[in-house]
Amino acid sequence: MNPPSGKAIVIVDDEKSYLDLMSQLLGERVSSPVYTFTRPLSALEALPGLDVGMIVTDYYMPQLNGLEFIVRAREIKPDAPFLIITGHGVHLSQEDLVHLPELKGILHKPFGWQVLAAEIVRHWAGPDAPVIKLDTVSS
Repeated sequence: MNPPSGKAIVIVDDEKSYLDLMSQLLGERVSSPVYTFTRPLSALEALPGLDVGMIVTDYYMPQLNGLEFIVRAREIKPDAPFLIITGHGVHLSQEDLVHLPELKGILHKPFGWQVLAAEIVRHWAGPDAPVIKLDTVSS
């Protein structure tokens, strides 16, 4: 696999087991570093030090919901695109979408790592999108 690019994938989800699984699957198959946070405020503290290509956030979390997180995170990383992931029936209004042009989509759980990886690459900030390694069978 190619060495990781400078830009990172940031995932924020309070469900640690889900976060660990997505981090492992993406980390093994995507040529970009993956940083994970279970607390939105911890993610906001770390963002200034990260070169971000995509931020993925859960919608329902303690401290801040996904929309609140995006509003605060875009002040720190104004060029970063965002995806919301959710296990609930979240539907955003047109007004929400107009005020959050950085929000590129919503993925409803459950979904496979390939779906998440494809959406990350599709909406990546800048021309250096990560490479996805699909062949994971070792010889």
